[in-house]
Amino acid sequence: MINNDELKKKVSEIEDWVVLLRRDFHMHPELGMEEYRTSEKIVKYLDEMGIPYTKGMANTGVVGIIKGAETGKTVALRADMDALPIVDRKDVPYKSQIGGKMHACGHDAHTAILLGTAKVLNDLKKEFKGNVKLIFQPAEETTGGAKPMIEEGVLENPKVDGIFGLHVYNDIDVGKIGIKYGQMNASSDMIKIIIHGENSHGAYPHLGVDAIAIASQVIVSIQTIVSRNVDPRNSSVISLGTIHGGDAGNVIADRVEIEGIVRTLDSDSRENVMKKIVDIVEGVSASMGGSGEVIRRKSYDALINDDTMVDIVYNNIVELFGNESVVNIKYPSFGVEDFAYFAEECPGAFFNLGSRNQDKGIIHEGHTPYFDIDEDCLKMGVLMQVKNVLTFLNEY
Repeated sequence: MINNDELKKKVSEIEDWVVLLRRDFHMHPELGMEEYRTSEKIVKYLDEMGIPYTKGMANTGVVGIIKGAETGKTVALRADMDALPIVDRKDVPYKSQIGGKMHACGHDAHTAILLGTAKVLNDLKKEFKGNVKLIFQPAEETTGGAKPMIEEGVLENPKVDGIFGLHVYNDIDVGKIGIKYGQMNASSDMIKIIIHGENSHGAYPHLGVDAIAIASQVIVSIQTIVSRNVDPRNSSVISLGTIHGGDAGNVIADRVEIEGIVRTLDSDSRENVMKKIVDIVEGVSASMGGSGEVIRRKSYDALINDDTMVDIVYNNIVELFGNESVVNIKYPSFGVEDFAYFAEECPGAFFNLGSRNQDKGIIHEGHTPYFDIDEDCLKMGVLMQVKNVLTFLNEY
């Protein structure tokens, strides 16, 4: 089996190519389910490598497969492809050329890393047994491309036994990699609360039912859920971001709409918090003479890493880069990540690839107009994913 020094040399030989890929994708960002150019570029490179693939999965998704020297398990690697509706304000040669669109979350880097990984693994297919699925996924930022890809069979034929994913991360310095056992990202639910009252003249409030007064009590009561109904060791977040109601200052409002988002770390908390919100909305409204309803739009599930898969990532960081490159993430993120759906179907590990470099001015968070990465992280990403595959297929 190839040793680590040989592997590092092999990755170094394609490093410049991976950087060029990332910059090309960065200059041509496409929003979720619109990643047509990106998909065609991926297909072009897979054709050049002689890697068979399926395209058009979940609209723009591409799935390649590399078969090893012998039969064995199947491991998948996932990269998301979509950009964001943000104006790129960086002054760099590879600045977005598409107005109002920008790779502000690093999915260009993820796609380039997976193509680099594919190139190395394709050259090393005599070094492993089993199969590698290369999943280029659309729409992580919007509708969630993971779920439709799963529904269309991306984890079948051959059945995937484990999956790895990564995300560039500007809270971690380049040269370091963040890992988290268990809960990695929260689930989320969008909620719309509608309070129904009854109009009356402002001079005669007793003749109506004040939806604004009810909404005020509902909002205050909802804010007690996290502090009094959720185990403090397993926190949740309820954020109510908009409230609209009433037509005139001298008229008792008959309707108020409130919108917000609920984030929780596991399925039990998720359902308990939602139930409590419904109980409060309906109960408080009824007690004040009105009625209330909650419309729930489920977003992504919580991302929970498999401990054995995280062990593989941890051991490979140490082996390739040393103990000092490991960052143990203490708390889960309340952001969401649709890699969660893959991790629900098979053992998975999602890790954060450090991409911050203060000396270069690369300090801006994702989803902002000045976001960029230190491209030195790209070779680390390729190394890690190649090593993760070899370890999973040959040793587990």
